[in-house]
Amino acid sequence: MLSIENIRSAYGRIEVLHGVTIHVDAGEIVTLIGANGAGKTTLMHAISGVQPITDGVIRYEGETIEQRPAHARVALGISQVPEGRQIFEPLSVKDNLMLGAWLHPKDDLDKDLARVCALFPMLETMWDVPAGALSGGQQQMLAIGRALMAKPRLLLLDEPSMGLAPNLVDQVLSTIRSLKDENLTILLVEQNARAALSIADRAYVMETGKITLSGTAADIRSDPRVRAAYLGI
Repeated sequence: MLSIENIRSAYGRIEVLHGVTIHVDAGEIVTLIGANGAGKTTLMHAISGVQPITDGVIRYEGETIEQRPAHARVALGISQVPEGRQIFEPLSVKDNLMLGAWLHPKDDLDKDLARVCALFPMLETMWDVPAGALSGGQQQMLAIGRALMAKPRLLLLDEPSMGLAPNLVDQVLSTIRSLKDENLTILLVEQNARAALSIADRAYVMETGKITLSGTAADIRSDPRVRAAYLGI
């Protein structure tokens, strides 16, 4: 579904991605783990079109998309849940969700809202509450729900467990598993390597803008370097 080939990206004259190559097959959960500053979020932004690349190719379902603007990539079926949630705090929960559906016919709106509320029943009980009044966990659910309103086939999740209590982390991971069961393809960036590897099919390790290790989640989880650096074993 997604093929990243030798992409490079920079902020000004400082190159952050140094020839990154990864792929994500349809129906997979693929996780990208690494330390802060490794380039994981930059890679996600490059895929979604927020961050330009200076070299390389991004293919989605066989089509090169690196020259397409971000909104056109959403129309193709790529949605991103950004790091830090980035919800619209003054707007209500319902309005935040409706903004995620701006590309789709209004006829589908009720059905799409019902699907999100089935995943996150709490959201429906807070329909008219300003999003900024929600807890961190509730805001994360709202951010995921907003992305799902765009009806993606590929979901980019950037640090969904950041700042959440352990019980909420479990709830978010359970939701990610259920989304895979609905045949949604997921690329997951997550500092909680143990949690990410517990639900992923495959994994990549990124260090200083390069992919240094890849394999099945089980293989990566058992690798001595990963166990020492990211799992605290």
